[in-house]
Amino acid sequence: MMKTQYEIIKQGYDALINSLGVADTIRFIQYFKPGKGDYTKERHKWLDKKTLAEVLEEIEELPEEDTNQYDEIIE
Repeated sequence: MMKTQYEIIKQGYDALINSLGVADTIRFIQYFKPGKGDYTKERHKWLDKKTLAEVLEEIEELPEEDTNQYDEIIE
């Protein structure tokens, strides 16, 4: 049975609250901010000008992922 969007969101919040508690769940959610603009339109401005080979080459040139990017203390 497929879940509704509401059920998925509620299950996600419940999981966060059960894992982090109410206060830390609120702190976690406040850490993330909605973006601005229209990513799909903006992406076409630069991506449509490149071949797949060029995109893959640029991806391979990226530095290793920083696994410590969330090590800061959230207050």
